[in-house]
Amino acid sequence: MKATEIDHICIAVRNLSQARKHYEEILGLVPHGEYEAPSESIRVVRYYLGSVALELMEPMNRRCEVARFLKKKGEGVFLISYRVDHVTQGLDELKQKGLPTIDREPRRLMGNSYAFITPPNMMGGVLTEILDGEFDNSYESPSRG
Repeated sequence: MKATEIDHICIAVRNLSQARKHYEEILGLVPHGEYEAPSESIRVVRYYLGSVALELMEPMNRRCEVARFLKKKGEGVFLISYRVDHVTQGLDELKQKGLPTIDREPRRLMGNSYAFITPPNMMGGVLTEILDGEFDNSYESPSRG
């Protein structure tokens, strides 16, 4: 498996409206859109800086991964997502190398297949995701999952 580029970086925040205001006022970012992902229990605002997306993520409940991250580490970089040719093949390759993976099978969201790979402690404390497919940019409101 070879990562070809960074697809997106996710930042966990407690208050999406407040974080969004800071990113837009301070950095001049223009939101590409917002969506909810009920399968991951998150609300997201997405920005593009060139070809790399930046996502601010707010938990929808106290049990989801983002909420647990916030409780343990506070706000900050939650994950970096790397584009690969085939997520399934990437997971298979990691398994063949005897490396632990968080996901055994790809997940699906917004037109992509993705998987969380090695535990964060193997990647400098950052949750690492691999993904393939094209992001579904048709969302317009936080109601799309």
